[in-house]
Amino acid sequence: MTRDEKIGLLWGLIGVLAFSLTLPASRVAAPELGLGFTAFGRAIGAGLCAALILLLTRQPWPARSDLPALTVVALGVVLGFPFLTTLAMMHVPASHGAVVIGLLPLTTAIVGVTLTGERPVLGFWLASFGGTALLIAYLVSVSGGQWSTADLALVGAVIAAACGYGKGAQLAGRLGGWQVICWALLLSLPPMLVAAVFFVSWPPAAAPTAAWVGFAYLTLVSQLTGFFAWYFGLSRGGIARVSQVQLLQLFFSLAACAWLLGEHIDQRMLGYAAAVVTTVAIGTRLRIAKPKPA
Repeated sequence: MTRDEKIGLLWGLIGVLAFSLTLPASRVAAPELGLGFTAFGRAIGAGLCAALILLLTRQPWPARSDLPALTVVALGVVLGFPFLTTLAMMHVPASHGAVVIGLLPLTTAIVGVTLTGERPVLGFWLASFGGTALLIAYLVSVSGGQWSTADLALVGAVIAAACGYGKGAQLAGRLGGWQVICWALLLSLPPMLVAAVFFVSWPPAAAPTAAWVGFAYLTLVSQLTGFFAWYFGLSRGGIARVSQVQLLQLFFSLAACAWLLGEHIDQRMLGYAAAVVTTVAIGTRLRIAKPKPA
């Protein structure tokens, strides 16, 4: 493993730690503040912060050719993933959502290979598919094969995030990791403000403090600063390799669900999680050939 790959994995792990409270925070905030306020409000708040950061640092405007990729990032991680996960957290425990989101590493790796031409060895794919198969087996075991609307929303969130991660990592090599998410948020800000006028109502005055704390976390960490580390890690260490660190997010999220929300984490869930983490340890050590620069 090269030095760049090790640095990328470290920053990717920091990003994963930052994202690990996203579902518990959504579970706390959404039922109290409402679906629209939580999903659109976090994007608007983060977008205003991003605009201020870009203004203070006097960042040059991205090239016109970067706008399509930034649009994909915005649709994936500013609109799609936040809205769909918030919708799911209105109906299912955060621990359940954390397991479904465990499908994200494989999906991100596939998107990364498609976009960048990285060539993982066969063992990498076996480890990645093995970890994903374990997660699907867990879902089938707890749902009896019947997937709910919340599960479908979570799967949609996985696809949206993977596309946003892949395109964002591509741009991060040229624009910088934190610049990518800031520009994507700024690009999303006008339509989000318009949508808020029609679809968002102000939360009740009796909303508990915990809901507002969760909303602040979603706005400042999940939607903004967590991406600073995540996109830098993906661009430095390679999308396919660093994306596998997301499987560790399952453990972090489950611990947060038990500690902060008091959700019950049974032995079956822990057993599946331990098996998945084993596949991560294997997959991240296998060789991935990167395309030669033109």
